[in-house]
Amino acid sequence: MNTIQKAVNQIQSDLIEFARDLVRTKSYSGDERAIIHLIEKKMKQLYYDDVTVDSMGNIVGRIGNGQDVLMFDSHVDTVAANDPSKWRHDPFGGVIEDGMLYGRGSVDMKSSVAASIYAVAMAKTLGLDSGKSIYVSCTVMEEDCDGENLKHLFKALDIKPDYVIICEPSANKIAIGHKGKAQISIKTHGVSAHGSAPEKGVNAIYEMAEIIQRAEKLNLELMNKEGARGTLVISSISSISASLNAVPSECDVYLDRRMVPGETKDSIRQEIEHLIKGKNATWEVGTLHRNSWTGMDITYEPFHLAWEIDLNHELSIACIDAYREIFGHDPGKYEFWDFSTNAVTPVSMGIPTIGFGPGESKMAHMRNERCEVNQIVDACRFYAQLIQTI
Repeated sequence: MNTIQKAVNQIQSDLIEFARDLVRTKSYSGDERAIIHLIEKKMKQLYYDDVTVDSMGNIVGRIGNGQDVLMFDSHVDTVAANDPSKWRHDPFGGVIEDGMLYGRGSVDMKSSVAASIYAVAMAKTLGLDSGKSIYVSCTVMEEDCDGENLKHLFKALDIKPDYVIICEPSANKIAIGHKGKAQISIKTHGVSAHGSAPEKGVNAIYEMAEIIQRAEKLNLELMNKEGARGTLVISSISSISASLNAVPSECDVYLDRRMVPGETKDSIRQEIEHLIKGKNATWEVGTLHRNSWTGMDITYEPFHLAWEIDLNHELSIACIDAYREIFGHDPGKYEFWDFSTNAVTPVSMGIPTIGFGPGESKMAHMRNERCEVNQIVDACRFYAQLIQTI
């Protein structure tokens, strides 16, 4: 048993209890104040060299002051648990049963928060931080505005890591990339008229009808492609009319387009133009506006391309070496996330980025969300080993 494994065994109980405390602390997007304070207290207890909460409400802890800069990022916000009576256990109870930690955020992604915070603290104890600056960022509002948190954090702290590890759930497999995302708003324009004389108006809903059919056809074409496949979903529809007795003058749909490597912003723009061709319609990126728990106004432009790191990159090689050391065999399979993550920011800045985290990603946002306790411990071991290897 190597030094890291022995050290993790010594802190294992504290690590799991902290993961339980995180799950017990409700932290919906935009309301993360309590969990940020909990993390701040824990980082200081573990003797982090510096702990900072920025004006957006993200918290980052640092250990070491060397030239090589490594960051582990986990978001602390979760989606809501609106049906607690239908859960096996209280979604904020932090119950452990049959080796599984139950609760909202146990997978997405408070287990990663606990594993990374303890791994970096342990790196300091073992002297693995020599020549390095190791950051643990615990970011807010990722569920709605992925990447905006790190964008603000990097600017506020004036840092640009050499490497970023995104700790989203990957069942402790190395994640080498994820799909891109474009959220698009399409609006059709009509002419209002009284419902008793529809021939005097132009119905914006009817104008939208063919666009909806085109979108459905496009999604089927995307799904039938060989290899990596994108998707297109209309996730919302609404209309505006003078009254329920009037012809609608506007109709809006919101599109969620997932992209694979090789697709570009230009190709997506051309695709959307084809959807509305011949129709009295316009489109724009579906900009979102939110407020952080500190009161900061956040504007989010959800248009991010897919990314994938080369397995021959030095960061990939370091992760593979660390994996082999901890698990005793080669990775075998690699994860490629279907969903978007905070990686969109470091990738857009040219920062080498890779993923690794405990928990099955399919459990995220689901009822009875749960994470295998052993995976939390193994993730902590992996993070510490990677610090030593890189």
